[in-house]
Amino acid sequence: MSSVAEKLQRKNQRQVAVKQVRLKLVYVDFWSAVKLSFLIAVSLGIVLIVASILVWIVLNSTGIFSSLNGIMVDILGDPKFSVTSTFSLGTVALFSFIIAVLNVVVGTALGAIASMLYNFSVRLTGGLLVGFTNN
Repeated sequence: MSSVAEKLQRKNQRQVAVKQVRLKLVYVDFWSAVKLSFLIAVSLGIVLIVASILVWIVLNSTGIFSSLNGIMVDILGDPKFSVTSTFSLGTVALFSFIIAVLNVVVGTALGAIASMLYNFSVRLTGGLLVGFTNN
């Protein structure tokens, strides 16, 4: 009698033939494409908000805003003008949040349009030929 371990050992020693399959992608589900494009747009929106806040923090901590303040006062001649009050952290975060929301709406709509255009173009082209292997 052979044990299960011996059967598994014999099974692993056999060479497995590599099989290749060629399939045509003839349909993209509309709602799956919309959900995926929405998730990608939301993640890119979060990246945009975090990146803009980090850039503001770096520019503020390195003193670029204070030197830019001095340059703007020299150019405008108005000592009341302040770059840090005009472009405060709250203002930058709010602006980047609004842009991120607009990007989510536009990105989701573009994903939906792309899936519809692909589904319409499949009727003319026959689909996208994709190859797969079992490795």
